[in-house]
Amino acid sequence: MLLSVIGALVLVPKWRLHHVLGKAFPLPYSKILRRNLPGYSRMPTDLQMQLKRRIRQFLFQKKFVGCDGLQVTDEMRVTIAGRACLLLLNRETEVYPDLSHILLYPGVFVAPRSQMLDGGVVTHTNQGLSGESWSDGRVILAWDQIVPRTQEQAVSLAGQDVVLHEFAHQLDSESGSTNGAPVLAGKNAYAHWSDVMQRAYARLQHALSQQQETVLDPYGATSPAEFFAVATEAFFRKSQALAEAEPELYGLLRQYYRVDPLDWL
Repeated sequence: MLLSVIGALVLVPKWRLHHVLGKAFPLPYSKILRRNLPGYSRMPTDLQMQLKRRIRQFLFQKKFVGCDGLQVTDEMRVTIAGRACLLLLNRETEVYPDLSHILLYPGVFVAPRSQMLDGGVVTHTNQGLSGESWSDGRVILAWDQIVPRTQEQAVSLAGQDVVLHEFAHQLDSESGSTNGAPVLAGKNAYAHWSDVMQRAYARLQHALSQQQETVLDPYGATSPAEFFAVATEAFFRKSQALAEAEPELYGLLRQYYRVDPLDWL
């Protein structure tokens, strides 16, 4: 069982973290980022340096657990850490302080689901998933959804990023609830966030009701939390298209994430 694998992380002295951060970033890790992190090679040097420092901290503080016989490699760890830490650039924040473990499956994994129907009847089903973000310190990911095994799979996943999606949920949950509104500067910021997000969310739902093609993944129309995660994916993976289709939403995410991926194109 997953819970049997996971215990609380042992607290370590701060000097050990400072020691780790003071080391040179391994050359093989840089090669992994150039290979598996879209846009990394075109990022400004200062952002690359920030990212490397965040990655070192992420790898030091978080534990990776291979599931279904998967042997976790440096490529897996660095690729996931790189994409997760992309969301933290230029921001004064801890590196996912509530996260302790990343559970990694070779491919899509099955999770049990329960649903209460009218009359109090509860149904139980199994659902295939590529990722999940939990509030108990875990993120669960499928490796072949991060680095596809085939060209056909790569085409089907174009513009999607399960790591960005699930770690956007982690940021969202830092506010105390996963509702599509991460920690912001104050009341005015929340009011503006809610206004922009609600209107963009409504536009997505309307477009789907009219069977129109959308830049944002249709899954974003299921809830405000999923909308934020899907919008985050599009912000980093379909920057130009999102900026053209939803300029106000793009501007809001640019303000929140404090980077502009269009600068890396």
